[in-house]
Amino acid sequence: MAGNSESLIKSLIKKVKEYPRFSKEELEKFCWMAVHEHKHGVLPSEYDIREIDEELYLKLLKEFKSNIY
Repeated sequence: MAGNSESLIKSLIKKVKEYPRFSKEELEKFCWMAVHEHKHGVLPSEYDIREIDEELYLKLLKEFKSNIY
């Protein structure tokens, strides 16, 4: 995974699954939250518009969807 190591993706997958009220129906939201927390060090607030690493978000989402977690 160019730019984003496989271990980072795996740690973010673990983080996503540990979020309270995690559901696969809202996978995009929880992946976005994890990438936001990774980049900014905090979970997003309700109207947080700070940018995230979109490449990392898409890789995380793809990995989540391609594997059964």
